[in-house]
Amino acid sequence: MDILVAGGLGFIGSHTVVELLNSGHSVIIADNLVNSKESVLGGISQITGKVPHFYRIDVTNLDALEEVFIENRIDGIIHFAGLKAVGESVLTPLDYYHNNIMSTIGLCKMCLKYGVDRFIFSSSATVYGDQPSPLNEEMELKPTTNPYGETKVISERILADTSASCPGFCVSLLRYFNPVGAHPSGLIGEDPNGVPNNLMPFVSRVAAGRLEKLSVFGDDYDTPDGTGIRDYIHVEDLARGHVKALENLRHGVSTYNLGTGKGTSVLELVNAFMKVNEINIPYEIVPRRPGDLAVCYADPSKAERGLGWKAVFDINDMVRDAWHFERKTTGR
Repeated sequence: MDILVAGGLGFIGSHTVVELLNSGHSVIIADNLVNSKESVLGGISQITGKVPHFYRIDVTNLDALEEVFIENRIDGIIHFAGLKAVGESVLTPLDYYHNNIMSTIGLCKMCLKYGVDRFIFSSSATVYGDQPSPLNEEMELKPTTNPYGETKVISERILADTSASCPGFCVSLLRYFNPVGAHPSGLIGEDPNGVPNNLMPFVSRVAAGRLEKLSVFGDDYDTPDGTGIRDYIHVEDLARGHVKALENLRHGVSTYNLGTGKGTSVLELVNAFMKVNEINIPYEIVPRRPGDLAVCYADPSKAERGLGWKAVFDINDMVRDAWHFERKTTGR
């Protein structure tokens, strides 16, 4: 198939592009480079031997987006084109509501206009709000603690309503948890602009000496070591999940958790990074962040049943590949 990947040069998007190309699909990338780099195209090309067609556009710009649909035959969409920092969304909510919701609306409009009937949406476990883990797809969506999470809930509803109004429009909502790691080649990985908001790239940059120390937000949660527990998933597993969802689309709307089903605490991840990579990570305990949950991990069994997908990499693989990418990127 010919697949438009919106946000295809970002962390998860670029790995999914590689998986698509290696699975025999053709790819068109649309990305505004707000939180990605055009140089990622070179890594994708080195890994796959193929160069995707790239448009540097913002998909909220309908005129620019329509040119992509006019110039290409598109069979399906994978939508990653969203701002994603929880803390930042609290500070600049209008940016998040505009970008994340209007990008979904714009892509839906183009799909209906040009007869594109396959849509994969990059959603998030934040849509569950504060509910007991393991989280499963039958749980009611709860009010989230930040605008980022709200944009995911609203986008899911937009896609569900669009599918209901156009029965041939097939949607898969992929709710994932905490993507980490990098491609084993070290050629692509998580390399955010500015100071990282996510744990793993922050740890990697501390290990490389690019940042002084890691701040661990709270050690007084009701967990075995007092730090927050999350479901970390290797980005390679996540990329495979998107391709599986694309190739197993059903009529209407399908929803799947993509996670490992296993919770890992912040300190467990940090200690695994130090042990596997034989490097010290200086860190300090600081107060909790507002809105952070104590425990959040997936029940991924529906994806195994419905997609034939299951995470295969463990936390040691994740920290090894993340550090390999950091060293290759910085030359350390």
